[in-house]
Formats: sequence, structure tokens, C-alpha cells
Amino acid sequence: MVGKIDRRLQEMGIVLPNPASPAANYVPFVISGSLVFIAGQIPFWNGEILHIGKVGAEISIEEAKQAARVCGLNLIAQLKAACAGDLDRVKRCVKIGVFVNCVDGFKQQPEIANGVSDLLVELFGDAGRHARFAVGTNALPRNCATESDGIFEIF
Repeated sequence: MVGKIDRRLQEMGIVLPNPASPAANYVPFVISGSLVFIAGQIPFWNGEILHIGKVGAEISIEEAKQAARVCGLNLIAQLKAACAGDLDRVKRCVKIGVFVNCVDGFKQQPEIANGVSDLLVELFGDAGRHARFAVGTNALPRNCATESDGIFEIF
């Protein structure tokens, strides 16, 4: 039986990527009580790193927003794995963090972070509304444009 959130993904025309394996000595998520803490996700799509470069130099704001959306899709893929395939177990998104690999003086991190935020609200409705941070940094793993992590509450 297809759940409500999986149906919503289908309606949105979204096929989730395969959950990425850790690239170092960590686990992709940790469940503590009713909270799922998801490790940082880069714009990785089924074996390929997308959106490589620094925002404000090689990467446009719109492309960076798309990179953040891909990070969000990876968060959802990891969340689905944490929920044993049942995204209907998600009670709410609690908090996300978005890092933007950008040039000095760049100030539009919040607009880029909306790539993740808009996706979560579109998919989960009010349960997708969350606290967040969006910060700029001088480098990210593999020179990706964005990275995002998240905390979700599950049933």
C-alpha cells in the first residue's frame, strides 16, 4: 500500500535518489527517542555529485537553490530509510541547516536555503515547517555548492 507522503511525491513528479552511503566515519542518520538526526547531505544524485563550485563565482543563485533542493531530496531519502520506508511516520520537520559554499561578501544564503525549505513544506505541508539556519562558508566537501542536515520527529 502506498502511503500519503509517497502519493504526494508521485503527484509532485519526484523520484527520490538512493540514500547515499557515508563517505567517512559516520552514520547517515541516528534515531534518538522520536527524533531522527540526519547527517549532512550534499547534492549527490545516485552516484554523481551535482552543482560543484562556489556561489557567486561558478554557481548562480538559481543553480545553488536547485543544489539545495537536491540536498533536501537526499534528506528525505535518508529519512525514508530511517522510517523503514514509511514516510507517513514523519510527525514534523524540526530543524534544518543549510551551508552555502560562497564567495566572501555573499549575503543571499536564506534564498538558497529556500530550495530545501520549500521542498519540505510542499511535501509535508504544515509538518514540513521548521526552524533553520543558513550560513555561508568558504568551502564544502567535494567543492559542492550546498550541504544540508536535518532533524525530524517521527511516530
